[in-house]
Amino acid sequence: TILHYETPVEIVLNHGGWHNRKVIDLFEKYGKTVLDRYNKKVKYWIIINQINLIQFEPFNSTAIPYDAVDDYLSATYQAVHNQFVASAKIYEYGKALNPDLMIGTMLADCTAYPFSCDPDDIVLAMKRNRMEYFFADVQFQGEYPQYALNYFDENNIHIEITEDDKAILQKNTMDYLALSYYYSQMVDSKKNDLDPASITPNPHLKANPWGWAVDPKGLYNALSQYWDRYHKPIIIAENGFGMYDKLENGEIHDDYRIDYLSAHLKEMKRAMYDGVEIIAYCAWGPIDIVSCSSAQMEKRYGFIYVDLDNEGNGTGKRIKKDSFSWYKKVIESNGEDLEA
Repeated sequence: TILHYETPVEIVLNHGGWHNRKVIDLFEKYGKTVLDRYNKKVKYWIIINQINLIQFEPFNSTAIPYDAVDDYLSATYQAVHNQFVASAKIYEYGKALNPDLMIGTMLADCTAYPFSCDPDDIVLAMKRNRMEYFFADVQFQGEYPQYALNYFDENNIHIEITEDDKAILQKNTMDYLALSYYYSQMVDSKKNDLDPASITPNPHLKANPWGWAVDPKGLYNALSQYWDRYHKPIIIAENGFGMYDKLENGEIHDDYRIDYLSAHLKEMKRAMYDGVEIIAYCAWGPIDIVSCSSAQMEKRYGFIYVDLDNEGNGTGKRIKKDSFSWYKKVIESNGEDLEA
């Protein structure tokens, strides 16, 4: 991944973040430098991590200070447009440098279900999902879909799109789609709107302590939807279960993590049986780290426990969880052996 929330602070201070078109050239230079060095060692590239998360984490994604612009929503979508253009330029350079490279885009999947068969619920879910697909629509179809242009107009979102921008986007569409998948969502037209943070708990699903619905079938659904829409290969770049882990006599018995991952891998296999082309599956993550979504160490994902708390206190000692041996067996068998 070329950019995963590491926009240099100098770009924030001197250029105001990604809404400044100057950042296109700076990122293009950086991307070319990385490709020059590693193109013979790395085949699969994601240019920008979870490009759609500007809807949830605008500063992480665009590096625009909240007090730096008068119209933050327009600035945010201008930043995304600039990321589209920069990505297309890096794609063009990378494919000329080494035609065997596979260069893709990445979405954080938050597929929404309708609360009921009420047409208003169904239409809201469709529109919510479409505004997630928007980011990949541009990068796979090479142009802005009309529904997105309508959304901009209806919400007074103003962005600059030049004719040169249109040409480079049309010419350089991505090779594959990477996804992070943790949970599904549900929307109720009587309570929710197009805001991606506006959701209703799904009574048919259990959730972790942070409210993330555990929905293996949602992965099957999402993979099927993306494949039907784009017919592009898919990498599951992130999939994991954040939970409070309890250290007991020097051991961590995380059957809940094994159950979560096993169920999701089975649904991935079901999608593959239906013809979805899956390049790779990557669990998040091998070792406990601070969770980006909650800024907590205690929201643990790893197969390896790290003895540190939310304040950074602890020995730092590493301890293999039960899931470590299980996942070792899974990857040794290339996913054939999922039994605990």
